[in-house]
Amino acid sequence: MEIVNHRLVDCGAVHLVCAKNMRKMVNPGMIVLHYTAGVSCMSSALYLIRPEVKASAHLVLGRKGEVVQLVPFNVEAWHAGRSEYAGVVGLNRCSIGIELDNLGRLDFREGRFVAECGVEVPPGEVYAEDVNGVVVYWHRYTECQKMVLRQVCRLLERCYPIRYIVGHSDVTSRKQDPGPELREFMRY
Repeated sequence: MEIVNHRLVDCGAVHLVCAKNMRKMVNPGMIVLHYTAGVSCMSSALYLIRPEVKASAHLVLGRKGEVVQLVPFNVEAWHAGRSEYAGVVGLNRCSIGIELDNLGRLDFREGRFVAECGVEVPPGEVYAEDVNGVVVYWHRYTECQKMVLRQVCRLLERCYPIRYIVGHSDVTSRKQDPGPELREFMRY
């Protein structure tokens, strides 16, 4: 896996065109991690490149290790929204957004784990977290997905002046992604 002309190569990445993103970004200093809350890697990527959708990301990483690049790393993507971290406001202009194919927080109803979009998640794919005596359920990330995320983050750190790897929930109180399971990737 390498970066050539601000795009991932030599990793089987699928490159889509997100024509709505055109503003250049110089020296991104942060990676912001997200979950898609969508039903698949490609459906989420195709949704994010639609011109009427006011969101995008640089990458979408699939549950089987698929890599889809929507925006070159030197172009601003719309993933952080109203955001602030380490004294910097408006993080879209200085950060790389990585979406992971994941259903996010789950409800436990009638003995089933159900995502906000209505998809049922098997118990083996559930991550449980105790929050002050209350169990909160999340869709688990796959080992393959975490391995690819680790590789991508290391490569981005070698090629750009990345100082922080944070979750979307770290940069705005409006969001809860990527959830507690990815804390090991965060570098504050």
